[in-house]
Amino acid sequence: MTARDHDPRPEGAPSHDQTGTALPRRDFLRSAGALGAGALLGGALPSVAVAAPALHLPPHAPRRGSAGHVVVIGAGIWGSFTALNLVERGERVTLIDAYGPGNSRATSGDETRGIRSSYGDRGDNGELWTRWAREAISRWTAFDAEYGPQFGTRFFMKTGDVIMRARDETFLQRTREHWTTLKVPFEALDGDEIRKRWPIFQANDITVGVYEPDAGVARARASNQAVAAIAARKGATMVTGRATPGPIVNGRMQYVQLDDGTRITGDAYVFCCGPWFRKVFPNLMASRMRIPLGTACYYGTPEGDARFSFPNMPSYNFTGTTGWPALPVDNRGFRVRGGMAPPPPPANAIREKLPEPPPPPAPDPANQDPDTSIRWAGEDRIAGNRRFIAFRFPAMANAPLLETRTCHYESSINRNFIIDHVPESTNAWLAGVGQAEGFKFAPVTGEYVAKRVLGDAGDPALAKAFALPKEEYESAGTTPRGNGFEDDE
Repeated sequence: MTARDHDPRPEGAPSHDQTGTALPRRDFLRSAGALGAGALLGGALPSVAVAAPALHLPPHAPRRGSAGHVVVIGAGIWGSFTALNLVERGERVTLIDAYGPGNSRATSGDETRGIRSSYGDRGDNGELWTRWAREAISRWTAFDAEYGPQFGTRFFMKTGDVIMRARDETFLQRTREHWTTLKVPFEALDGDEIRKRWPIFQANDITVGVYEPDAGVARARASNQAVAAIAARKGATMVTGRATPGPIVNGRMQYVQLDDGTRITGDAYVFCCGPWFRKVFPNLMASRMRIPLGTACYYGTPEGDARFSFPNMPSYNFTGTTGWPALPVDNRGFRVRGGMAPPPPPANAIREKLPEPPPPPAPDPANQDPDTSIRWAGEDRIAGNRRFIAFRFPAMANAPLLETRTCHYESSINRNFIIDHVPESTNAWLAGVGQAEGFKFAPVTGEYVAKRVLGDAGDPALAKAFALPKEEYESAGTTPRGNGFEDDE
């Protein structure tokens, strides 16, 4: 098919809308410390000649500091917030997605996502992650206050979050230290107080916990679709299609091309591709990130029993399992992510010599592809989840399973976000790989990415931390271990 050049604006449409009200603009990222990761570029794309030159936009006079026309590829939560931040700064923006914002294949396409700031598991970087998360909570609160009434819904609900353990551990200790240093409101609780305050939990084995009252839950799919819609209302052009990077000539990407041959040209390109990074840039990203699948279950709450619905209980974290109450107004269900192993046999049980189990099957290549991965949750994924429900929430033991949601989580080899130039290009960017945490940070990272695209490098140490990792996985089967909160992203 002959490639067609495309100016994505509707005929006579203004380049942007200056009437929208911007989100809060506290530029805390510039003053934040850096993550502890060295980063050098690698896996560069080839520079080749253009076979059929793409149409360049008509001459224009960009404002000082303007990037001109920015093409954002990927309308998940990172891409949508990046597009919104760019258009609010007066940029001309085209937002492209293969399936549309909040689609069922996207990492951002689940019904809900947890928003909390407990990062005692991040080593020396925990304080920085806590700062970002607290800022994100503030911005999600502001987003809900501004746009929830306009859409007739709620996007973020402060449920509070309680983490419960049988005994104290380093994760809780470091979390309390970060919160104390940053003056984050929290409560340190013992088991008796937890059982008194929330008798809904079966917590007889719990001796210690922490409670973050400002934490909450976002309605993920609805939020993603709303952010994209707001960006479009303020002037961004939405395009549905699968975009392939064009060639890089003299340090500049020339265009992106859709499956039907249409070429969309811009002055800058931002790839927010989530699990599709491994397909869009296979030589660059396949060895630097992994995309494990995670499944959440949504259970129907008992008829006439409001204890399991917002605002009557907090989100919760037990070892290996997290969840939260059913949310209005659509009430998708009581969410559980994780499970409980089957109990061991009694000590006096007759032990038969069993044959050695067969080796596990080789990973299904289809499940490493977000276009073909199977999202149906079989009994092997649900059984441990049901055991957890029966143990921790006896009143829900027989609750009906309403639906399951399975998505890919994107984790880089160094457990940092990746926000960096496409190698050999000065006008194309990689932005994503959320470490199973990216959704909550999107109002913050969207602003940070927009500023980088507009030439504001910010804190050099932070830019270095988010650089494309030099390290690569040795084996295609290597999967980074999670942090116990894989359901948040």
